[in-house]
Amino acid sequence: MNGFRSILASALLLAGSHASAQSAPDPYAQGREIVADIGRIVIPDGVQETFTATLGGTRQVVNVRGADRDNPILLFIHGGPGAVEMPIAWSFQRPWEDFFTVVQWDQRGAGRSYLLNDPDVIAPTLTLDRYRDDAIELIEQLRARYGKRKIFVLGHSWGSAVGLAVAARRPDLLHAYVGMGQIIDFKENERVGMAWTIEQARIRGDLDAAREVEELRPYPDGGTFTIEQADGWRKHAIRYGALAAYRQDADFYLRAPRLSPEYNAADRQAWSDGAAFTVETLFPRLADLSFTTTRELEIPVIMLLGRHDYVTPSSITQEWMARLSAPRKQTILLEHSAHLPMVEQPGLTLKALLEQVRPLSADGGYSSRTASPAAERH
Repeated sequence: MNGFRSILASALLLAGSHASAQSAPDPYAQGREIVADIGRIVIPDGVQETFTATLGGTRQVVNVRGADRDNPILLFIHGGPGAVEMPIAWSFQRPWEDFFTVVQWDQRGAGRSYLLNDPDVIAPTLTLDRYRDDAIELIEQLRARYGKRKIFVLGHSWGSAVGLAVAARRPDLLHAYVGMGQIIDFKENERVGMAWTIEQARIRGDLDAAREVEELRPYPDGGTFTIEQADGWRKHAIRYGALAAYRQDADFYLRAPRLSPEYNAADRQAWSDGAAFTVETLFPRLADLSFTTTRELEIPVIMLLGRHDYVTPSSITQEWMARLSAPRKQTILLEHSAHLPMVEQPGLTLKALLEQVRPLSADGGYSSRTASPAAERH
């Protein structure tokens, strides 16, 4: 989860998409043209296209980029809910595209897909199972469209719940599953994050913040389960570096859509509107989200975790990985990252994808069963 509503207002401001300015010239248009030209794929065997897929009866926008169609496909399942990665991907993804055909997908109710469907109609469908099945349908379409037997899935934040659900339901479709900002148990996530936030507030002498978070209890274990309560502690955790290590906010990340070749001003407005819609609709349905009873997966599992991530605390995932049985498993800790390692430590993230993930696309790449609970640190 990328901070929920506590960052939505600043996201809209930083993205530069004000409703009152929709008819005005876009001040970032020239910058987007420059970024688009730099990132344009001109290699004859490359792929660069955006299309609309019908998934679960709804229209959803998909962007595909890669330097060589023979490369394995990597589907990035974004977080949020509703925090699309398509308008931010230009800032970190281009090097990935030399080694993978990378797919960015605006999920139902999110980003550019938000504009294509009636929110009132799809609101009842916003469940983990429906997102999982949308992802499975998309994978099937990608396999047919690009002639692939299997693909990689990388799930980030909320998308890690969707991705892990796909890995559990349809391992036959995947070379491996990659988790980043992984969610294992939603209530435990809230408990650990709140406790860390209170500790940090006391260390910093921020006693009002400590008191405010303490007063949220018995959340998440009793009473209501609301987005307001989640925001009540995350807004402080973000100031302490839980979202982006050593930073008090994620402005550097949230500004990136201004220069995205894939998003104009109206799309940026939809990004904010869709995020608000999906978070508010879906959040109460997440109280019982848990993979603690998932003890075995039939495919390799690689976790890319930020050491300082307390939006989705990495310690929970490390403990789960130690218990997991899989053909291969690897936990990689990014020492100077929090919840956004792909932009906080992009070089080491790419290194992990090349060394630990891409080789698994070869047949027999995970024939020996290994269990390696110890984390590799970068």
